[in-house]
Amino acid sequence: MHILSIATLFPNPVKPSFGVFVGNQMRAVVAQGDIQLTVVSPIGVPPWPLSMREPYARLKAIPDVGDTAGFPVYYPKFTTFPKIGGDTNPARIAHAVLPLVRRLHAERPFDLVDAQFFFPDGPAAAIIARELGLPLTIKSRGADIHFWGQRPHALKQMRDAAAQAAGLLAVSQALREDMIALGMPADRIAIHYTGLDREKFHPIERGAARALVSAMPNLQIWSEGPLLVTPGALIPRKGQGIVIEALTRLPEARLALAGAGEDEARLKALARRLGVEERVHFLGLIDHELLPHVLCAADVLVLPSASEGLANVWIEGLACGTPIVIPDIGGAREIVSDASAGRIAERTPEAIASAVADILSDPPSQADVAEHVSRFSWGVNAENIVHFWKGVLGESEPAPEPELAVEP
Repeated sequence: MHILSIATLFPNPVKPSFGVFVGNQMRAVVAQGDIQLTVVSPIGVPPWPLSMREPYARLKAIPDVGDTAGFPVYYPKFTTFPKIGGDTNPARIAHAVLPLVRRLHAERPFDLVDAQFFFPDGPAAAIIARELGLPLTIKSRGADIHFWGQRPHALKQMRDAAAQAAGLLAVSQALREDMIALGMPADRIAIHYTGLDREKFHPIERGAARALVSAMPNLQIWSEGPLLVTPGALIPRKGQGIVIEALTRLPEARLALAGAGEDEARLKALARRLGVEERVHFLGLIDHELLPHVLCAADVLVLPSASEGLANVWIEGLACGTPIVIPDIGGAREIVSDASAGRIAERTPEAIASAVADILSDPPSQADVAEHVSRFSWGVNAENIVHFWKGVLGESEPAPEPELAVEP
């Protein structure tokens, strides 16, 4: 079985951690041994003269094919118009990708076209699948549904792609229900939970992890006091400002923000204005090899996102034995099943602070926290998506809907 997978969010030589979870999934798929996989990761570059500026100049210079994922990945460039042209990206992606995939298909025919995000990947993959005369599958992950589903032109393209697809995946039951509410066919939507690198993400005794990360000069994390960590891109949707405001109600706690993004200046100004800047540390982008140590060192992981499907970092935090505080979004209730996993709280500073204080007053053991994600692994994740693809192609018997690809 030869799969062509389209993934705009995928590791590349300039951003090796970009879409690392998709890279992990695909490495596990290849390790299964019975799948030929070709990944095409289109890279958007704006027209000249913007294409000469950073970071676009470096993205434009990425070779057309690389092997940073451990197998060949193609990086065709397509024209994008930052901030204004997102709704029309699928057609430009398909236009840029089709000459490449037609050539590859002639050399070694594909059996199926797969999209790893619903937008822009899904509509672009739908065009490619029609041109090649192949079945289509699309996976949704959260923001692709919740953000783009509110934009009429994007939503029409997503509905059309869903109608064409032979099978659809959602990363949680809640996201599946959101897809159905948008008009997507319920009988074709299965659930495919995320995976987990169990060799990296597992409990390390909190005190030892704290001593380790506090001794690293590039991190400078405090060695004492309750430590909160909020991982993720510094963008408004992730809600870091809510956590900073919550600190005013948690006088002993310190907050480490693990990520970078456009909201950094605003968040720093907010911390100064609220008088908590000495208790907020901006770690910047954290290498995926170091992230498990930071998560293990934290007393609570707080991520008050406006929307998620089922965030990988929820699973990674729990695997490290760190309880989580998250809003009632996406698959939150599928993960936080009791108090030993953390708390589900409203997206307000008061509610976040109360949930954190509740955990700090009676912290669960790291082993009890980690048990909540004992069923997750990239191996099982890969087995399930391969089973899903084979079911679409009639090579295996699908499980009863809607749990076609749910991890056991």
